[in-house]
Amino acid sequence: MLRVQNLTKVFPDGTVALHDVSFDVQEGEFLVIIGLSGSGKSTLLRCINRLIDPTSGTVHWKDQNITAARGAELRSIRRQIGMIFQHFNLIKRSSVTTNVLSGRLGYAHPFWSLFGRFTPEDRQRAMAALERVGIPDKADNRADQLSGGQQQRVGIARALMQEPELLLADEPVASLDPVLSHSILRYLELLNQQDGITVLCSLHFLDLVHRYATRVVGLKDGVLVFDGLPSELTPQKFKEVYGEEAEMVSVAPHDDV
Repeated sequence: MLRVQNLTKVFPDGTVALHDVSFDVQEGEFLVIIGLSGSGKSTLLRCINRLIDPTSGTVHWKDQNITAARGAELRSIRRQIGMIFQHFNLIKRSSVTTNVLSGRLGYAHPFWSLFGRFTPEDRQRAMAALERVGIPDKADNRADQLSGGQQQRVGIARALMQEPELLLADEPVASLDPVLSHSILRYLELLNQQDGITVLCSLHFLDLVHRYATRVVGLKDGVLVFDGLPSELTPQKFKEVYGEEAEMVSVAPHDDV
């Protein structure tokens, strides 16, 4: 379904964020990407949906070459790939509904989208998305009036507006406390299990990885160093990914990344 082949990203300052990374993702997987801050997790996710262009290598999505796609083809691919961000990426002064509707821009007529004009069907879809994440009563609130957990639910609802087949979640719980972290990840798990949406989610803590992942890949300094089942991620393997910080990471789930 998704194939990453020999993906390398070198930034203009010479930083090698990814080096020759390859793996496949099957339909319906909940794949968790682990690694220290700076290991390449965010860069990998952004290369998959072309928010960042890789230096070399390819990403194929259902036999389409994302890395070679341009214009209308790239827009069509991106409609199928939702994105959830660590810091929510909401329009703080706009209403929750407006933020959720922005996930529909890839389908809206370009002229009307400039003026925030959406169809009644899209507005019904937005309310349904808010109901799925448990905050329909917040529809008219400004985004900056919500708690961090509620803002991330808005981010999930916005991604749902794309009707995605693949969901990329970049450290979606790094800014949240442990209780809220489980709440958000349970929503992603439900979308994975009930809607069949394939999920790629970068996480930082071993307890969350074992609870939610169906498969794990580990990055260290931009290199793929682990690919296997959560049960195969032994303390020793975890230490190979995280080095000397392994114990600290595994017992401090409240730390921000």
